[in-house]
Amino acid sequence: MLLKKLRRRFALGLLVWLCVGLVSSQPACGQQAAYRLEENLPYRTGDGLPADVTDRCRLDVYAPTQISEFPTVVWFHGGGLTQGSKSIPKGLMNQGIAVVAANYRLAPQAKSPAFIEDAAAAVAWTFQNIEARGGSRQRVFVSGYSAGGYLANLVGLDKRWLKAHQIDANEIAGLAPYSGQCITHFSIRAERGIPDKQPLIDEFAPLFHVRGDAPPLLLITGDRELELLGRYEETAYLARMMKIAGHKQTHLFELQGFSHGDMSEPAHPLLLKFIKEQTAASPR
Repeated sequence: MLLKKLRRRFALGLLVWLCVGLVSSQPACGQQAAYRLEENLPYRTGDGLPADVTDRCRLDVYAPTQISEFPTVVWFHGGGLTQGSKSIPKGLMNQGIAVVAANYRLAPQAKSPAFIEDAAAAVAWTFQNIEARGGSRQRVFVSGYSAGGYLANLVGLDKRWLKAHQIDANEIAGLAPYSGQCITHFSIRAERGIPDKQPLIDEFAPLFHVRGDAPPLLLITGDRELELLGRYEETAYLARMMKIAGHKQTHLFELQGFSHGDMSEPAHPLLLKFIKEQTAASPR
């Protein structure tokens, strides 16, 4: 009888220890973390802004309310830089992280580099405001799908865009573009009358800015036989050149059987694993 009581006490104590955990910022055992959604927050403010800036330069913040120093993903939507709108990916919800989903100005009404400037401003807003919401400035990741992946890549690799906001791009905890163009985007080429099947690598190409000291890089594409216009191959070239440049944390994943249009959902678990690994390896 005494042995049974001791076993019950030990089991209860173990359960309490597991529920409390080693990280006091986590919600209580058996409770799902609560989340708050803030919508349509302007990230570019000031007098005399053009109407397209006032309309498009807004973001949503989806963040946990019972977890402190959480990681944050700045997420840029796809749409070829000509269409699309911000949304919180379902695969990134209820995962103990915040998601900042940002709109940006669109071509052809907006000309390059307007959408790149907007993406940098949204990332800068996140660095400047996420701590007030309980997040960690040291755990800001930048990601996006297709055109959004292109913007994530370029803002993280070409340091001048964030430098305009007094932020070093190397403060980004990790870059995770989903099937983003690594050459100059076809919408920018279209501005110049260059056909979408004619490659170009210039200052608006992530490949132009390979560097060994960049943030950790997670590159994800769909199946090379189902992707758009050599999207896998240009991504693989970026991965190779980053490694040649001395970058130690470039990871490339090709999602077999998934096309450009349906590769984002199966990519989310890879991003979550990447965030977990990078968060564990870096200080808060």
